[in-house]
Amino acid sequence: MAIAKATNSAGEYVCIEVCLADRETAEILCAEAFEAGAAGIEERDTSDGIRLLLYAPADAQAAVEAAIARAAPDARVRAPERIAPADWTEQWKVGLKAAEISPRLLVRPSFVEATLKPGQSELIIDPGQAFGTGGHPSTHLTLEWIDALAPTLEARNPDWRMLDVGTGTGVLSLAALRFGASAAFAFDLDPLAAEATVANARVNGFAHGLAVFTGPLDAVAAEGAFDLVVANLLRTELMPLIVAIAARVRPEGHAVFAGLLREECETVIAAAAAVGLSLAGSREMADANGDVWSALLMTC
Repeated sequence: MAIAKATNSAGEYVCIEVCLADRETAEILCAEAFEAGAAGIEERDTSDGIRLLLYAPADAQAAVEAAIARAAPDARVRAPERIAPADWTEQWKVGLKAAEISPRLLVRPSFVEATLKPGQSELIIDPGQAFGTGGHPSTHLTLEWIDALAPTLEARNPDWRMLDVGTGTGVLSLAALRFGASAAFAFDLDPLAAEATVANARVNGFAHGLAVFTGPLDAVAAEGAFDLVVANLLRTELMPLIVAIAARVRPEGHAVFAGLLREECETVIAAAAAVGLSLAGSREMADANGDVWSALLMTC
């Protein structure tokens, strides 16, 4: 379950339920709905797609419905229901739990208690309008790769650095710092992501060693400066960036490409090979719908 939420809870609200077949359309719809005035969105995986619960002030209902029609004209939309603000300001927490990534790492929301195993550390990441809490397979798999690669990266270069392309909540950058990176550079086109990353860095005690900005990949110097580059993006977002990502991976360094369904990997692997990145490994995890997500490890 992925959640986007806001804190404004004054006045009357409506809940609009939207059922979609694919995640890419859901991402677009969420962005359009927030722009139109939605105050919170709850996302749930179902057996036949994705169900969004959009919470909006009553006076923004018409604008949000228009945004839904523009972004997803073929979606199934239920008639809006009037609700009290209290019905959703706490409801979004229901069902959220800690995600155990490995024997060394656990990711949890601040309102979920968890007992750490010996030698295990944690990251506290609250769901927000930025993507990436560790619960989705693509984020989980990327965190697994960071954990698995960290000892090798440290042995090769004690001052190893990582670049987080499309940082979302910053959870991947924070994991790299937790596992010994000397510096993590995180960026996103969405200013909300940069804000979330900075806030999460403070909560987890990693304000040092982390550089965050809002902008494109072109703003990062292309000099092969990073031991690890991670890009947890939709395939349509990743493909135009592969050449630029490869230019920023240090010789013998690594890139992790996630956010990919199994059937999309062949195209990505071929594009990466064309710019000098070879496949070194793959991890997979199925979601609640049975879709299999992949995270590819590429070596320069």
